[in-house]
Amino acid sequence: MILRVALGLMFFIHGVAKFQMGLGNVAGWFESIGVAGFLGYVVAFIELTGEVALIVGLGTRVISALLAFVMSGATFTVKLPAGFMGNSQTAGYELDVVLLSVAIALCLSGSQLFALDNTWFGSSKN
Repeated sequence: MILRVALGLMFFIHGVAKFQMGLGNVAGWFESIGVAGFLGYVVAFIELTGEVALIVGLGTRVISALLAFVMSGATFTVKLPAGFMGNSQTAGYELDVVLLSVAIALCLSGSQLFALDNTWFGSSKN
């Protein structure tokens, strides 16, 4: 539960930031790094709404799998050239590896303590 809530809060804040800067700007930035602009909208939606579901434990495996893809994409398209610890211009991918690991762990373990998946679907194996 602690990892689920922590990961959810972290990405929720990133999602809010994307909406505050304007989704058109996010899409433009995605295009500037060689990624399809519409993916900026998809990532922002996943980070904002999916994380609310993750925090309450609804669809934990699905949301975590989506986050794993988002983190993989961020690592390989943006962070990898800066190296593990980063450089003078940008942070490295060390935090991304941790977030990816947490997302994979949640994807494999599913919802646990205090999760709506358990309450609504009656199983701790969700």
